[in-house]
Amino acid sequence: MDITLDADQVLARIRQLHSEGNSVNKKQVKQKDPQLMRSALFYFPSWEHALKNAEIM
Repeated sequence: MDITLDADQVLARIRQLHSEGNSVNKKQVKQKDPQLMRSALFYFPSWEHALKNAEIM
């Protein structure tokens, strides 16, 4: 598995998507930014955990 983002970069990217008004819906992020999803699931047990750590939820 090619993980190109570290945990802090994952959280920053999630916050950026959210602040720009983009969807942080799991299915949509998986389609539009699979690299972000792969990295998030490498560092966090679920997408929801990543969102909580990014203080989106």
